[in-house]
Amino acid sequence: MDQIMETVPNFSEGRNQETIELIAECFNGREDVKLLDYSADADHNRSVFTAVGEPGALCDAVIKAAGIALERIDLTQHRGQHPRMGCVDVIPFIPVRNCTLQDADAAAREVGKALGDRYGLPVFLYERSATLPNRENLSDIRKGEFEGMPKKMKDPEWKPDFGPDTVHPTGGVTAVGARMPLIAFNVNLGTDNLEIAKSIAKLVRHSSGGFRGIKAMGVMLRERNLAQVSMNVTDYTQTSLYRVLETIRMEAARYGVSVVGSEIVGLSPLKALMDCAEYYLQIEHFSMDLILENRL
Repeated sequence: MDQIMETVPNFSEGRNQETIELIAECFNGREDVKLLDYSADADHNRSVFTAVGEPGALCDAVIKAAGIALERIDLTQHRGQHPRMGCVDVIPFIPVRNCTLQDADAAAREVGKALGDRYGLPVFLYERSATLPNRENLSDIRKGEFEGMPKKMKDPEWKPDFGPDTVHPTGGVTAVGARMPLIAFNVNLGTDNLEIAKSIAKLVRHSSGGFRGIKAMGVMLRERNLAQVSMNVTDYTQTSLYRVLETIRMEAARYGVSVVGSEIVGLSPLKALMDCAEYYLQIEHFSMDLILENRL
């Protein structure tokens, strides 16, 4: 493949394995597309897919996957810890090799138009594809979630970029856009007190005066009876994973609570993890040339 682009679509289904596998099949067995990873979380009731490929083939796979999601996911019956506004909640496109953010934006617009025309899904362009300042931040678009969208979309400022002006009755609305790599990084606390997680999330997220590039919220993992600080790290070069983890650890200690684990949902750039290895191992004169695989 001359050009390689990545997409990380999020679907509002983390419990029905049959639906998740049917979505995965849309990316498998295709020329110029490779499904790198997919994971589902029952507490969040959400699944995240990571696929790479030639832009045209990748767009076709995503459009097909959205059709499966619309057939099988009914947001009027959906409950989960993660905020959501659509059965296909968000579809980012990320440049990887021999392509640019402009190419990713073109892919986003192609998919957004197809979702509107083919499926009657309202679509908002976000991040680097945003057509208005209030659409750059995904959380601003998602505010009100599925249940609040009918009222929100009556405001002319929230007219969709593609598709109808009214919410799809079972599929909601979708955000599509070009962006740089993002790391979904979650930290689990040794407590069932959700308010502690919410307080720490408020402290570390950028919109509340915390770290640049950090979006965070407190959620409850009911199956494990643990509170979690759930984050999107939108630029790990500005705020490293170890820095935000150590801050969460320090703040949790104020409540007599420990960090019991962390997780990355989907994939992460190698450099983000090696920054953590360098920090915790205190490696002197570290460089990526020390990585065996990088020398092969």
